[in-house]
Amino acid sequence: MPQPIRLRSVILAISAATLVTACGGKERAAPDVAASRVTTIGVNSYLWRASLDALSFMPLLQADSAGGVIVTDWYANPSNPGERMKVTVSILDQDLRADALRVAASRQVAQGGTWVDAPVKAATVQKLEEIILTKARDLRLSAVDG
Repeated sequence: MPQPIRLRSVILAISAATLVTACGGKERAAPDVAASRVTTIGVNSYLWRASLDALSFMPLLQADSAGGVIVTDWYANPSNPGERMKVTVSILDQDLRADALRVAASRQVAQGGTWVDAPVKAATVQKLEEIILTKARDLRLSAVDG
């Protein structure tokens, strides 16, 4: 048998043996449908869906599910057109936890025909985080119950 074919046969035999031993006879736990760790999109899917839902009234500039970043465009409330907001949501982990969510907001007000940066109340960002976390928990509970 020529050398390359023999080497290939040895490598195949070792690979097959490794795969068989890796399978072992271990019992696998039944998957938890509503597990807090969800990895199919790179970040926690409940936080992702809740964030998109909470920001659905704002135009989106970027939504990267692998990186867990959502960036909105400027949004002006029709009842207050002299003020506009822009929001960035970052999902930092695959677990459904409060510290896995970071929300940042920018605010501008119209002055003399131009937009001028203005401070955002900390309570505004905190309230948006609470809304997203509540929606995410509700989504998870409905997955458990449903």
